[in-house]
Amino acid sequence: MPGLPSQIAEHAATLPEGTPIRANGLLHLGNRAAVDQALSRLVRRGLLLRVCRGVYMRPIETRFGVRAPGAETVIEALSSLWGETIVPSGGAAANVLGLTTQVPVRLVYLTSGPNRVLRLYALIIRLLHAPRWQLVAPGRPAGLAIRALAWLGPAEVERNIERIERRLDRADLAELAVIRSALPSWIATPLSALVAHG
Repeated sequence: MPGLPSQIAEHAATLPEGTPIRANGLLHLGNRAAVDQALSRLVRRGLLLRVCRGVYMRPIETRFGVRAPGAETVIEALSSLWGETIVPSGGAAANVLGLTTQVPVRLVYLTSGPNRVLRLYALIIRLLHAPRWQLVAPGRPAGLAIRALAWLGPAEVERNIERIERRLDRADLAELAVIRSALPSWIATPLSALVAHG
């Protein structure tokens, strides 16, 4: 019978890219101390990647070498694992919407959970706890618009609201109209004027 590290490595090899591996999901293979030790050995051997405390993933082998799972894949998997909302930061949202040409140097996501740092080899991803209103409409253009406006700040909202309007379709604007009551007044007021004129 193969040793515990080999059993875990075989199990990890069957998982799709970005699937989180945690010690408590491997307790059918051995006791907690043995599983923890086996996971540490697999990380040292390069067969697993320690993403953050208690969460591991299988590196992806390509013809060019080994790489970490894709950042978006990791974020989606961890959002599901932890039951948290995780969305791109306001700077990234502003870039997507064309409100800035600055490309964020650091990968930062906003989360409903605690602050965390994820490590995918040389790539560092920061998860920052954010208020609920900044996490609305995850994965949708209306949510990107809210996060971009939050990042721009009160002094820039009026100047950029029409630029955002041009980037959104009717459904997105209707969604903004619905969620504006959950937003701070410095965003809700210009959005109300936009909705009234739209």
